[in-house]
Amino acid sequence: MTSYRAIVEAASRWIDRVAATILAGRESFRTRPHFQLAEQQDGSFALREPSQGEILDEPRQPILIAGGRVDPAVAEKLADSLRGAHVELLLQPNRFIFRPLELPRRALDFIDGIVRSQIDRLTPWSPAEAAFGWHPSIDTANDRIEVTIAATARVLIAPFLSAITALGAETVIVSAALPQPAPDIAAIKICEQKTGQTAGLARIRRILIGLIAGGGALASVSLAVNAIAGGALETQRDDLARRIEERRAVLRHGQGGTSEAVRSLEQHKRETSSSVIVIEALSRVLPDDTYLTELRILGDKVQIVGVTKSAPALIRLIEQTSHFSRATFFAPTTRSLTEQREHFHIEAHIEPVYTPGL
Repeated sequence: MTSYRAIVEAASRWIDRVAATILAGRESFRTRPHFQLAEQQDGSFALREPSQGEILDEPRQPILIAGGRVDPAVAEKLADSLRGAHVELLLQPNRFIFRPLELPRRALDFIDGIVRSQIDRLTPWSPAEAAFGWHPSIDTANDRIEVTIAATARVLIAPFLSAITALGAETVIVSAALPQPAPDIAAIKICEQKTGQTAGLARIRRILIGLIAGGGALASVSLAVNAIAGGALETQRDDLARRIEERRAVLRHGQGGTSEAVRSLEQHKRETSSSVIVIEALSRVLPDDTYLTELRILGDKVQIVGVTKSAPALIRLIEQTSHFSRATFFAPTTRSLTEQREHFHIEAHIEPVYTPGL
């Protein structure tokens, strides 16, 4: 059970990582509008585009947020603008506590953990209760820097986050406006909430789980089909092997028409002379002064044409061997005036049974 739970947890973490990777890749290709809701001195909010820094005409009424809800008089128009957008909620400095913290410059790489460990000392809240951010603002002597920390209670900004996310914003960033904005920074980021990303992550996770489940189902069906088809093929193979073995048994015991054909082939093989043996026998019996110009094997007869000193002597030599019999001339023997050799045409019967060495 423990191993099964570990496998399930590992698979769940893998699906989460894949879903996060897919979502990050998708988000990198999507362009979303950016808006800023800046809190005014009277507690209302003004809608701006950060790229232009101008207050938008819509909605025209002041935007009020109370009890975790936007004023219904402007909520519908505001939702049309903020749906699927990145929204920065810029709150007034009086909602935060600002504290300076002097650190070595080398501590910048670990500043988040350092600030978190110092929150309960610098503010009246614990790290779990506080929402905070920081910005390195001043370079001091001796290779040290002064970090400005802005902090507030999470319960104080929770209603604002709920109100803006209820309008359909994709991402909500809460920032604290500095009491005295510096040239390089006017606000400190406190927290960020990605509501659309959470929903998208859950949706992609469900799709991945469905794909894995579907793949598993297809694999199971494939295995079942393979088992059925494999069983059928195995049965056919066994049947074919059995039939082959039966035919072999019939051949071995000489039963059936097939054995008669085999015996006929074997008899024909025994009775038919081998060309190699015929040529070998002739090469042994013919004298050295005899040269063949033609050699023909016609069934059980062999015909040779060539020149020799004495053609009748060849008849005697051929008949003396057990390989041939009934040697005779099938054409006249001739002799030219310019040479002392006879042109012969001899035909002999090939004996099917040969005695090696003769």
